[in-house]
Amino acid sequence: MAKAPRAAEPPITNRERPAEPQPYDASKDELLQFYKEMLLIRRFEEKAGQLYGLGLIGGFCHLYIGQEAVAVGLQSALNGDTDSVITGYRDHGHMLAYGIDPKAIMSELTGRGAGISKGKGGSMHMFSTEHKFYGGHGIVGAQVSLGTGLAFAHKYNDDGGVCLAYFGDGAANQGQVYESFNMARLWDLPIIYVIENNQYAMGTSTARAASEDQFYKRGESFRIPGIQVDGMDVLACRGAAEEALAWVRAGKGPIILEMKTYRYRGHSMSDPAKYRTRDEVQNMRDTADPIDRIKKLLEEQGVQEDELKSVEQAIRKQVNESADFAESTPEPEASELYTDVLVEFY
Repeated sequence: MAKAPRAAEPPITNRERPAEPQPYDASKDELLQFYKEMLLIRRFEEKAGQLYGLGLIGGFCHLYIGQEAVAVGLQSALNGDTDSVITGYRDHGHMLAYGIDPKAIMSELTGRGAGISKGKGGSMHMFSTEHKFYGGHGIVGAQVSLGTGLAFAHKYNDDGGVCLAYFGDGAANQGQVYESFNMARLWDLPIIYVIENNQYAMGTSTARAASEDQFYKRGESFRIPGIQVDGMDVLACRGAAEEALAWVRAGKGPIILEMKTYRYRGHSMSDPAKYRTRDEVQNMRDTADPIDRIKKLLEEQGVQEDELKSVEQAIRKQVNESADFAESTPEPEASELYTDVLVEFY
């Protein structure tokens, strides 16, 4: 018997849309935790840049400096027992924001056996099923389709989970992104598509590469609503995460968050970033730095400079210990070349 055609839906402008998210009303302790997590990412990435310069990290290395508020704000709202995260190759910060041991991440950067992927993934391809972190993907936009598959698994297994799938403004122009949007909306999959718009796809500004540079609108032809968020404000990011999760968990299907953010370093460590001026970067540091924003809020809450210095010292110690461990721990055994290739070992 033929299946009845799907009822026509009203134009997207007449459909229910998510509410405008409000900045998260964080307690003093939560503000301090956000500060610690963002500072850990910042100092970790600075140390990774140093190790890359010393030749201890090979291949490519894409740093998250400047974008810390996005991962910390969004992932602080997730349920670590059920929700999944997937991203591209700028992935160190997302793993740290999900509470993964800095020693395991730094060891992966240096290709050591104690790394989160046994030293075989390196900077761009980290993975941890234990933490429901599914990469780290080097093919631009590939994680969008894989994230849609994770969302399908959440719905199929009825496990209550939501997938948070990150990609950049450059990946937003890839064809597989829109195939994924279409399927996700047809099946109302529990997924939040996060476009980390750091304004430069490698070395090309969004103004030159995107005919529609308001990326939160990219899902409208698929009836997927979108929200544009200040990605340099961790409280705005957390507030947007709360709204997006409420939308998805209510069974309303996918949603897009465009995080307006900025990276201070080049696309990768090998990128001199000559496509923008030093004044532009410095202006962002001076006026919109996510860590400085939280530091000011903490000071207004009565947190003393001495306490913030103690936090800084503790995090530097933790990062230095992770680097020392990553330099001294052994490389993987040659037999590891044959593991994690097939589902079973042959």
